[in-house]
Amino acid sequence: MKLKLAMFCLGAALFAQPALSAPAGPGFEKRNPIAAPDDRWDFASWDAIHHLVLVAHGKDVLVIDPAHGNAVHAVGSIAGAHGVVAIPGTNTLLVTSARDNTARVIDETTGAQLAAIPVAKDPDAVILSASGRRAYVMAADAGAISILDLVKYTEIGRIPLKPALEVPVLVTPGLLAVNNEAANEIEFANLTSRKPAGSLALNGCTAPTGLAYDATTGLALSSCANGKAALVDLRARRVVALLPIGDGPDTVIWDAAQSRFLVPCGKTGTLSVIRLIGRRPVVETAVPTERSARTAAFDPATGHVYLPAAGFVPATEPGKRETMEPGSFHIVVLGPTN
Repeated sequence: MKLKLAMFCLGAALFAQPALSAPAGPGFEKRNPIAAPDDRWDFASWDAIHHLVLVAHGKDVLVIDPAHGNAVHAVGSIAGAHGVVAIPGTNTLLVTSARDNTARVIDETTGAQLAAIPVAKDPDAVILSASGRRAYVMAADAGAISILDLVKYTEIGRIPLKPALEVPVLVTPGLLAVNNEAANEIEFANLTSRKPAGSLALNGCTAPTGLAYDATTGLALSSCANGKAALVDLRARRVVALLPIGDGPDTVIWDAAQSRFLVPCGKTGTLSVIRLIGRRPVVETAVPTERSARTAAFDPATGHVYLPAAGFVPATEPGKRETMEPGSFHIVVLGPTN
């Protein structure tokens, strides 16, 4: 009994210990912001084929070209854009349209709509298969994953999970993990059998949203609404550590070149940085961004981070949403320090 107790205490001490100290990795500095039209926004992503920033932007998608003077144009006609990804091998985008429960396929250049695919209720985040021939749409209210055939532009199945699905990652080609904001857990889905595959409680993590995965170590970082991030071993299905981050995160980015997770935190206006040395986390100094910058696109080739943001006026009545200051929407740009 005494031996078991000693081993338990040792395990608890290892779990509670602070992140390993080490010299900081390369930092970031602010570059000139990119002006863009006003609207509410959600996820941003990077089109690695065409080298473009994509922003799900209310009634459309912003396409931003950093290599050519940060040219901005809006494409598509969306009913509440939430997630956007470029479809590999094409000039098209897949955009979730939450207010009419569709996923739209639109031409990245002209904005012409090629398809509106009916999906489960309240489509939000989306992820593609490695081949780019399948898409998996997280339907938040329905608590289901819609599986899309991106060749035929049809829904070919649904995986029932729980409501409040947020950001997913692919653990393997046949296994998907997704944050559940209401249940404070990660749910797993078997993409081959199209059935639920268990869950992992994120003890100490409230309302997880953003999620990113390092396939080399099998570790993922889940951003939480209580100023914490859960470092999780998705293969062993266990929480490795709880780490401090800022407030108001909505996504997480894995920077493979620097072995670090980047967490945009919109309430504190910071980018939290958690680097991995092997499998040990190092919490580095947060980078100032701007309040409201809670999502981001990341260019792995240049190391630039693009964060949509805007100024807001506080609500004057209880229960009302704050309003955007006219002309304030823009993209915060962070570049590697020289």
